[in-house]
Amino acid sequence: MMLQQMWNNSSLGIRNKLQPLETWYRFGKCYLSPSHLGSATATALAYDPSPLQDFCVAINDPKATFVFVNGKFCKDPKQVTAQQMTSSLRGSDTQGNTTNPLGSKVTPAFVDQFPGLNTLGSSMACIDFAPGGLNPPHTHPRGTEILVVAEGTLLVGFITSNQFNNTLLTKVLYKGDVFVFPIGLIHFQLNSGNTPALAFAALSSQNPGVITIANAVFGSKLPISADVLTKAFQLDKKVVDYLQVQFRYDNN
Repeated sequence: MMLQQMWNNSSLGIRNKLQPLETWYRFGKCYLSPSHLGSATATALAYDPSPLQDFCVAINDPKATFVFVNGKFCKDPKQVTAQQMTSSLRGSDTQGNTTNPLGSKVTPAFVDQFPGLNTLGSSMACIDFAPGGLNPPHTHPRGTEILVVAEGTLLVGFITSNQFNNTLLTKVLYKGDVFVFPIGLIHFQLNSGNTPALAFAALSSQNPGVITIANAVFGSKLPISADVLTKAFQLDKKVVDYLQVQFRYDNN
């Protein structure tokens, strides 16, 4: 008891002397200062690698004959040719098929279509638009997108997160203009001109993923309960039933 009292008095004296220099925080019986927290942070800056797919379930069975890794297995570098480092988004004289309800066609060059991208952290896509065509609101959960307009005029925009009040940042782009869509944020592109439009997108992941908002919410498999959707969107159930029938098309 006496030793405990001596320690309490001495530690209190030390803290009083340092009080003008630092603010001390008490966690139970422990005292920490910002310098302690900074030191701890400096030694704990490790983080998990960014995921390359929606999920990768671990297999603990050592006898398992099949393991799906977070990414792709690599070919022997000595056997790689220039052809395997090449891909075609579309032929120079062809146009993506935009005869669909959205009036647009996305041709991706992700790692599944372009194996040479494996481990390189980047990918591309070509987007064709009919007049009035739309690449509907969607997100890339694993990649930031940079879009350049090659032909035509596009109205583009993205919506900030709840933290920033779901603010819409939008702009009309013309040939040669470039626009960036931050990772994970909902964004769209609309051909606001009277002629076909063409754009190319570069993304900061070999497999950025695509979640088309309307398809995901109203066209999921299994369907989201109508009770959830009517409450979330403040809609009549008949409207929800109608929407769940409509959103089945994917322009990718």
